[in-house]
Amino acid sequence: MNFPQLFKSWILIALGVLLASNTSQGIAYDSNGALIVAVILLSLCNVFFKPLLMLFSLPFIILTFGIGVWLINALLFLLVGGLVEGFHVASFGSALWGALVVSITSAVANLLFGKNRVKVQMSGTRPQQSNATGGGDRPRTQQTRRPLNDDDVIDI
Repeated sequence: MNFPQLFKSWILIALGVLLASNTSQGIAYDSNGALIVAVILLSLCNVFFKPLLMLFSLPFIILTFGIGVWLINALLFLLVGGLVEGFHVASFGSALWGALVVSITSAVANLLFGKNRVKVQMSGTRPQQSNATGGGDRPRTQQTRRPLNDDDVIDI
């Protein structure tokens, strides 16, 4: 992850935590310094701990159709609330709310400003079917190749 992506992620998490603290009575911070430390620690947890937690809880995430990721985010939010002096997360329900707000904030920002489109491109040629009769009544299939066009790119 390069620095601009890390900075963008940090800003989105900061905006989400700020919104969560303003929309929930269970999430509060005493000073701007505590908020900044909480956001930095939450970002570091998302970079280092979240992939490990997701790996170990992959069957649970699959069984819950992705809701397990939300629970992991809430656990990290609760962990940061316990570690940072001056940043308070009252309960697991508050942590769930904070994780939801941060996730929605990031998703909306990525939809508006991000470039999350995946472009799948194949180089070379694609086989094309052509029917030709060769001596009998039964048509035989012969494969010819034609170059790929820009229309052959899959946008996801």
